[in-house]
Parts: sequence; C-alpha cells; structure tokens
Amino acid sequence: MTLDEKAAQLGSVNAEKLLDDDGNVDREAAERHLENGIGHLTRIGGEGSLSPRDAAARTNELQAFLQDETRLGIPAIPHEECLSGYMGPEGTTFPQTMGLACTWSPGLVEEVTSTIRSQLEAIGTAHALSPVLDVARDLRWGRVEETFGEDPYLVATMACSYVNGLQGAGDGVSATLKHFAGHGAGEGGKNRSSVNVGRRELRETHLFPFEAAVRTAHAESVMNAYHDIDGIPCASDEWLLTDVLRDEWGFDGTVVSDYYSVEFLRSEHGVAASKREAGVTAVEAGIDVELPYTDCYGEHLVDAVEEGELAEKTLDAAVRRVLRAKVRKGLFDDATVDVDAADGPFNTAEADELTARAARESMTLLKNEDDLLPLSGEETASVAIVGPKADDAQELMGDYAYAAHYPEEEVELDATTPLDAVRARGESAGFEVVHEPGCTTTGPSTEGFEAAESAAADADVAVAFVGARSAVDFTDFDEEKVDRPSVPTSGEGCDVVDLDLPGVQQELVERVRATGTPLIVVVVSGKPHSIEWIAEKVPAVLHAWLPGERGGEGIAAVLFGEHNPGGRLAVSIPRSVGQLPVHYDRKPNTANEEYVYAGSEPLYPFGHGLSYTDFEYGDLSLSTDALAPAGSITAEITVRNAGDRGGHEVAQLYVSAENPSQARPVQELVGFERVYLDAGESKRVCFTVDASQLAFHDRDMNLAVEAGPYEFRIGRSASDIVAAAAFEVTATKDVPATGRTYFTETRVEDGE
Repeated sequence: MTLDEKAAQLGSVNAEKLLDDDGNVDREAAERHLENGIGHLTRIGGEGSLSPRDAAARTNELQAFLQDETRLGIPAIPHEECLSGYMGPEGTTFPQTMGLACTWSPGLVEEVTSTIRSQLEAIGTAHALSPVLDVARDLRWGRVEETFGEDPYLVATMACSYVNGLQGAGDGVSATLKHFAGHGAGEGGKNRSSVNVGRRELRETHLFPFEAAVRTAHAESVMNAYHDIDGIPCASDEWLLTDVLRDEWGFDGTVVSDYYSVEFLRSEHGVAASKREAGVTAVEAGIDVELPYTDCYGEHLVDAVEEGELAEKTLDAAVRRVLRAKVRKGLFDDATVDVDAADGPFNTAEADELTARAARESMTLLKNEDDLLPLSGEETASVAIVGPKADDAQELMGDYAYAAHYPEEEVELDATTPLDAVRARGESAGFEVVHEPGCTTTGPSTEGFEAAESAAADADVAVAFVGARSAVDFTDFDEEKVDRPSVPTSGEGCDVVDLDLPGVQQELVERVRATGTPLIVVVVSGKPHSIEWIAEKVPAVLHAWLPGERGGEGIAAVLFGEHNPGGRLAVSIPRSVGQLPVHYDRKPNTANEEYVYAGSEPLYPFGHGLSYTDFEYGDLSLSTDALAPAGSITAEITVRNAGDRGGHEVAQLYVSAENPSQARPVQELVGFERVYLDAGESKRVCFTVDASQLAFHDRDMNLAVEAGPYEFRIGRSASDIVAAAAFEVTATKDVPATGRTYFTETRVEDGE
C-alpha cells in the first residue's frame, strides 16, 4: 500500500460530501474523496435522509466504486448512529437509554438491540456508534438521558447486553463503547468540559463499565471522549487509549474518534498548533479512524511520515486494525446487501410490539397516594389532559432519535402520543377526554392556564404531562432563546444550571392542583427534575422518561392498570440542584453531611419504584460467613407477592465494607434480578458473588480484595434495605488480570 492508501484507511467521508441534493451518489465527489479508498462511510442512510431501500442502494453503489474503481479494491465500513434505534428514516425509535436502564432488564435491552441490528444490516451498515457507557454523576449535563444511569455496575450490565444484541456471536454489527472515558463527570455539568477525578475513581467508577464490556462482551470498537482528564485530552491520551485499553485489557478492535474531536485538539484544547499536529498526536495516542470525515488525517499524516514527524509503523499498526475489522465484518467477502429486502425489518408488527413493551417496562411509578392509580375507565366519566408533553410525538423521543436530532426538519412520525392512547381508551370505555395543553415546554406565556384549569375543574381526574424537550442543540445562549416555546433543555449541547421543570410548567401544575380535582403528574423527560413540591402535594407521580414512538401506549397502559409498573430508578432524583451530587454510592462523609436548609438524602433514591401490588422479603441466607479472597459466596432471599395482582419486583443486592483501610462508598450495587410474581407467588432469588467483585485499588493502585468484615444488603432501593447479613473476607489478596469476575450470577427458583 502507498502512504496515501494507508492514510485513506484511517479516514472517513460523510453523506453530505458524497450525495447530491436528490440523494444520489455524486460521481465526481466519489472520485475525489474515494480515489485511494476510505476507512468509514459516515451515516449514508441517516445523514442522507434516505429510505431503507435507497440507503441500501447508495451504500451498494459506494462499495462497488471502492471495489471496482480503486487500485486495491478495499470496501469501506459504513456506520450509523443507533442510541435509541437506527437514527434514520423509518428506523424504529425505542425508549431512550435512561428509560431502558430503568427497566433493570438486560434481556429486554438485548432484544431491542437485536432488532436494531436487523435494521442496520438491511441497509448495509457494519458499525454502530452506540452504546453510551458514561456514568451519570452531574444531572445538569444534557446527555444524562443517553446513559444507563449513575451506577457503574448497572451501566456495565445493561451496556454488555446492548453490545451482545448488536454484535451477536461476532457476525453482527460492531458496537462502539463511548465516550472513553469519564464523560459523565464534566465540570459544571457541561458537555466536553474538563474532568478532574483521581485515578482510583476513574478506574473504579468510569472505566469499570468499559473494561467489563471489552473483556466480557468483546466490544469491537471504542470512541474517545471530547474532554480532558486532569489536563490531558482523551483524544491525545496514549495512557488511556493504548496502555489501559489495549495493553491491560487486551482490546484488539478499532478506536474511532468522536466527531471532530481530533480537530478539537487544535481548536478547543489548544494542545496542537495545526491540523497535522492534531492528527499525529491522535494517531500516536491510539485513534485509528477520524470521524465524521477526514480533516486532520489523510494528507496530513502522509506529510508527517514523509517529513519524519510520524513513524510509518505507527500508521501501519492503525491500518492493520482497520483492515482486520473489515475482514471480521465479512466486507471483503461481500460488501453489498439485497436492496429488494432492505425494507423487510422496518415497520414490522414485531418491532412495534417490542418498542411498546419496552415503553411499558420503563415506566417508573414514584408516588401513588391513596391508590389513586390505576384509573378505572368504567368508573371515570371524564379525564382532563393538560401539559405540553401530552400531544407532541417528538416530545417522546431522545436526542439521538431521528426526529429529535434534526428538529429543524419536517420529519413524519408514526408515533402514539399519550393523548392518542388515552383518547383510544376513552372511546372504548365511554369516558370523555378533554385536552388543554396550558403552556409550552419553555415559553413564558400563561395564557393557556385558564383553559387548562377549567378543563381540570370539570373533570373527574386530571393528568398533567410535563418535562423537558430533548434534542441536539449547539446554538449559543441568547435572551431570545429563553422565551421560545420549545427550546430543548435535555440532550447533547443542552446543559442546564437548574433541574426545575422548564418554562412555566411548575406553575401550571400548581394551578391545576388548586382546582381540587385529583391530579396525576406524568414526567416525560430523559432526566430527573427537582419536583419536591409536586412530590409533596400531588397524590400520584409517574416518570415515563423518553419512551419512544409507542410511549403513549406505555403510559396509558400503566395509568389504566393494563400493566403493573415495574420500572426502578437508574439515577437518584434530587430535591434541588444544590444537592448534587446525590448518587447513592457516595463516601460516608459526603453522604451524611447536611446543608443548613436541606438534608443529604435525595427526593427519590436510586432503585426506587412502586408497584400496584406489594412484595415481601424474608429468609436471607449466605452460603458461608467466611469468604476466601479467591472464592465465591451465595446470598439467597425469598421474595413473595403479597398483593392481589401479578407484577415485577427488582431485588437489589448491595455490599458494604464495614471498616476498610480507605474511605469507600457507603454501599455498592453488586447484583440485581427483575422477577415476575403472580399474586401470592414466592420465588427464591440467588446471587453468587465472586470475591474479586469486592476488590478495590489499594494505596499502590493494585486491585486487591481486602480482608475484613462486610455486609450484604437486599433492598427495594438503595435507601429501602429489607434484609442484611454479615460475612468476613479471610485474607487480603491481589486480583490478577486473569482472575477478575465482573458480574454476579443470578438464578431464580421456586420459593415454596
């Protein structure tokens, strides 16, 4: 290979540069951008706004050009975004990641991503830029909704299932772990801002999910994060991208850059004086492919090699990794797909049912005073639906859903809003549904309040749908933006300084509540909000997250008792932004210290979620009270449905070190099991924990299991512990690289 051909394999080109205004391949542009080959094709279907058939056809044309009209005939790796589903026309939109996390159902996540895989494969995609493994530690950050929550164990578990669904047995679509690493802990809750954490916290909190996904799910790609860690930008951090990722963990896939992050070494971080210096720095650190298009690689790397600034063997190593990925994806065997079959996985009844089920299972009931829920269609004569989140399909979508990612475009949505779903039930059961939005998501106008109050006053029950609008938004702050009716305040580029409900939504809820009509608040938002007043004054509160295109069905199914809610919080909900951080696994001094006017406990804790039935726990037992440092221990507990209807319970296993040699978290999640129980049914839930799961990094930063007393705790949430049992680790021992276990084995047995 010539230097130009090698450098081309480390580059990419996007749809905008290759397609004309009609969505056809621009032959002249293809000859210009692809003459030496290319590493990746960036979002041909999604960015090109192509139908599945057209996406498949254009991808085939570009692959044919590369194989037939370039000297080496090397196909490209087409990639797409798929955080909550394929981010392109007709892709099924599932609940945003935070909602999936609140299902506490790894099996459901794998089902979802298996469906996403089938849609991506149909259009010729070989590589997906998901999932997000960032641990959400500052809730002001707009991208909290993209995460699996605040706990590294939960994040790791759900992310591995996500990867398994996409990649299958290695014959599927490459998953990309992002954003490597610590992106959920930026200063000020700002996207791309500096991260300042110690190496111990970095490894045990922020690197743990990535390590688990590399070692156990064999993820095939990793994407660097934008920020710097203690002054070193991740895109230029050889320790992170090579020493840890490749040398320690044995990762042999490709590292792709987050979009524009190589150039940001020059324009944002200021650590590179030119595009060439940025490119050299990034490839030497370990970034194999520059996305979304070649800017700092390409000719800049060629010149750097020719002038002795970059060793050719460094270039060769990255090229080999890219070529190996193409071989593994079978692209050299056949890089094309069947255009006539491209529509097959889209718009299917199976995908529709799955996204509706995922929406139902993500619903998290926070409060249900006096059993106001579920509603009875037969006993209810009229329902008032208020709030800006009730009848806008885009309000159900996360920031990487196709419609929300391009809010300026008119995207036709096949979606069921909450109002649609409630009206359908009203028509079936014979009750009246009145809709008055009252206000917009962020606008200051209260002109609609009177109509909303009147509708509520005349109804048997009122349901207020409130929350933040999600999108990707990098426009600068200005005073006019504040007064617009629907400014996104969640999603990438949408970081906030408070966690209040945007606009005048809180005031709307207060006014509707003052009518005296029983009120239910449904929060349709990808992040927690400070809703302390609502939690105190409103009898029923349901968090619906961003539930996707069948989100309205999921919400209505819970409101009317067709589905017993089983969602549990993947992130603690604070009383106010000033409480941050409130994640449950803080160290004792942080967790226990209180403010002058507020305590340290969150409004709703991690793991919290109510049901329409009652569950009881009993008979906790341990297989031993003396655990060898390379052994395992099993905790068993009986869970019984003591109510009169079936439902899901999530049994949560936490561990606490009683007197460790360093300040450790109050407790840490080490296992969980979502179990369905019929009324009166009991199950025995068994957790087998390896001693290495108790390990932490000692003073010399060696991973070690420490001798001493520990306690297992079974909880309905991190704050609602129902049983505990003590045990002792008998000796201190370093954990070898080959001896670490990442996940607890669980099994469920009959409880009789």
